[in-house]
Amino acid sequence: MPINKTTYTDADVLTFINTVDNPQKREDSLQLIQLMEEVTGEKAKMFGPSIIGFGQYHYQYASGHKGDAPLLGFSPRKAAISLYVYTGAEEHKHLLEHLGKYKVAKACIYIKKLSDINEKELITLMKASIQFISDHYTRVYN
Repeated sequence: MPINKTTYTDADVLTFINTVDNPQKREDSLQLIQLMEEVTGEKAKMFGPSIIGFGQYHYQYASGHKGDAPLLGFSPRKAAISLYVYTGAEEHKHLLEHLGKYKVAKACIYIKKLSDINEKELITLMKASIQFISDHYTRVYN
């Protein structure tokens, strides 16, 4: 059975953010950290080399694939900011209707800048995702 090799690291989040070339993405990252810490009640930690994660849960799919993942997270990538705040579940699709300007692929939302999306809608989406994860998987409390 394959196991997710990406895990939390001891790398410093702010050091990572300071390596981001785009000043807007750096500022958006700092705002996302504050927002996601408030919503999750968890501190930002590096998950692998380029994802900033908040909280943790353990999953195991019917296929046998299992691992640990952040409750919420994001990555300030070159082309866009990847937001890991959406379950991809059918019952959550309506939560995207008023989110703003974004692209979505399965459970990942891509934005160019934070001001392109509605913060209240993002918070609602994050809370729904946390509830879904808590209902379907094992949340890990540190």
